[in-house]
Amino acid sequence: MEQETDLALITKVLAGETAVYSDLVKRHQRFVFTLALRFTKNREDAEEVAQDCFVKAYRALGTFKQTSKFSTWLYSITYTSAMTALRKRKMNTCSLDDETNSIQLPDAHTGERSDAVEKKSAHVYLNRAIDSLSADDAAIITLFYKGEQSLEEIGTALYMETNTVKVKLHRARLRLKEKLQYLLKDEVKELI
Repeated sequence: MEQETDLALITKVLAGETAVYSDLVKRHQRFVFTLALRFTKNREDAEEVAQDCFVKAYRALGTFKQTSKFSTWLYSITYTSAMTALRKRKMNTCSLDDETNSIQLPDAHTGERSDAVEKKSAHVYLNRAIDSLSADDAAIITLFYKGEQSLEEIGTALYMETNTVKVKLHRARLRLKEKLQYLLKDEVKELI
C-alpha cells in the first residue's frame, strides 16, 4: 500500500477526518522532537515543545498555504515554539568546556561488534558536538543534514533569507568541526 502524501492527509483532516492527523504526527514526531531537543537541550522540555508544536499545527492547519512543504511549515512552528519556551524559561546552555560527562565504550571482542561500537561512538560524538552549538547553528545543521531540507526551506522555517542560511550553515559547519576536533582530541588523550 502506497503511503499517502502529507498534502493528502491534510486534505482529509480539513474535510473532517480529524483522526488522520495522528498519521501526520507519527510521520514527523521524531524529527520535530530532535529539532526541539537541539534548542532546549533537555528531553522533558523538548517533549513539551514538540507536543505544543503539533497542537499549534493542528489548530492552524487551515492556514497552511501549501506554498512550501508541510514539513517546512511544521519546522517553522517548532522553531517558534522552542524559542518561546527558551525565552519563558531563560534556560542556560552549558558550554562544552563545562561538560563533565564521559562516554564509556563497551569492550568489543569481535570485528562486527567493534564496527557497531565505532559507528555508535561516532554518532554519539557528532550529537554531542551538535548539542554544544548555539541553538541556531544546531537547528541549521539538523535541518540540512538530518531533515534534508534545502537552503530555501530552512530559510522559510527559520525566517531567514536563503543567503543568510547559506552563510550560517557554512559557519555552523566550521564551528561543528572545531567542536568535533575538541571532543576527539580528548578521546585520543584518554586512549594514550
